Amino acid sequence: MLWKRLTPSLFAAATAVACFAAGPAFAQDKPEEKKEEKKEDAAAPKADEKKPEEKKDEKPAEEKKPEEKKPEGQAAGGPEAVALVTNLENPSGLAIHGKTGHVFIASKFGVYRYDPKGHAVTLEISGYPTDVYGKGPKYDIGPLGLDFLGEDTLIVGDGSRPDGEEVVRSYKIADAPAQTPTPETNALKTYGPIKEGADTAEGEKTTKPEGNFYDVAVGPTGVFITSNGDDTKGWVHKIAVQDGKPAETMVPTIATKADVQVDAPVPIEFSPDKSELYVGQMGEINVPNDSLLLVYDPNSGDLKKQYPLGLHDPAGMAFSPKTKKLYVSDFAWAKPEEAGLFEVTLEGDKATTKKIMQLDKPTALAFDKDGKLFVTVIGTADPNAKTKEGEPLSPGKLLVIDAGL
Repeated sequence: MLWKRLTPSLFAAATAVACFAAGPAFAQDKPEEKKEEKKEDAAAPKADEKKPEEKKDEKPAEEKKPEEKKPEGQAAGGPEAVALVTNLENPSGLAIHGKTGHVFIASKFGVYRYDPKGHAVTLEISGYPTDVYGKGPKYDIGPLGLDFLGEDTLIVGDGSRPDGEEVVRSYKIADAPAQTPTPETNALKTYGPIKEGADTAEGEKTTKPEGNFYDVAVGPTGVFITSNGDDTKGWVHKIAVQDGKPAETMVPTIATKADVQVDAPVPIEFSPDKSELYVGQMGEINVPNDSLLLVYDPNSGDLKKQYPLGLHDPAGMAFSPKTKKLYVSDFAWAKPEEAGLFEVTLEGDKATTKKIMQLDKPTALAFDKDGKLFVTVIGTADPNAKTKEGEPLSPGKLLVIDAGL
């Protein structure tokens, strides 16, 4: 993900996005002639899934008819982004379940599952605390990065606690949605926390605690996780994988800031052939166009190439399985009007970017096997957007772009 911690719990979240009175809802309705069959309850967390301190019933958002939907973002003559799930609170991570095509979404209250065929939304993992992140706008955040190891193990990076307390966890995921959400602590394995004085792959000790596990990338020999704790190092952590089985420990392995003197590794992704590891350095959020794209050897940890991206704050990254093109979402903290989805072309030592569409605070990206691109956006709160019961709606959404990118 994209967040930069200022202090563990220094800020309160922005008023417009702090309330989660209604659960996420799917934005696609049944056909018009069957409108009486809308399944409102299937699109929202059950009553016993809400956080203990919440006292209001979680209900789905008011659903729009298909013909009323408008594209969320569209370049002139370009592809459209269509909303699939609405009323998400600060969505930050995405992963596609290979067997079912279900989309897993990390947001403030936990990890949700969206079924693209049935359009049902269920809460899979719950019980996270929240921490506050950001500079300028500030956001309440729970889990962050997601990716699948094999067919049924979901790796989840934590953002809900102070540095030195956050962890990375793995969960067994069934083909069918969970009947009741798994408590966050009921994990297959827990990695970390990484405190001051932990061993690194460089043979040194960490000098600061680590946290903000933004993004996760799974490869043949390791699970790699970006983080933001020690700003002088910019660690990417590694969980070694052998014969498909993860090791018992997570180790700070690649010091990106030490390599390039640019801050904040956020999105991370393997090349289509899994031979290279791509890392997006966000840089300073109040400095425009200072981001870098780094290419590492995932086995040695050596930096192979670095490219000035010319973007503000890369937050998500994904390669198309069809065209092998690279796409990056730019959150653009200081200039949100310049945020959006970009196609990145690498030629020699130069990276060029082409804006595909404008998006409202985009975060994670993930392609399914058919080439559909799923995108999460945090969005901007509309004070007039209410549930049927008059509760504020959260502006976060899951979008899909089905344009053969």
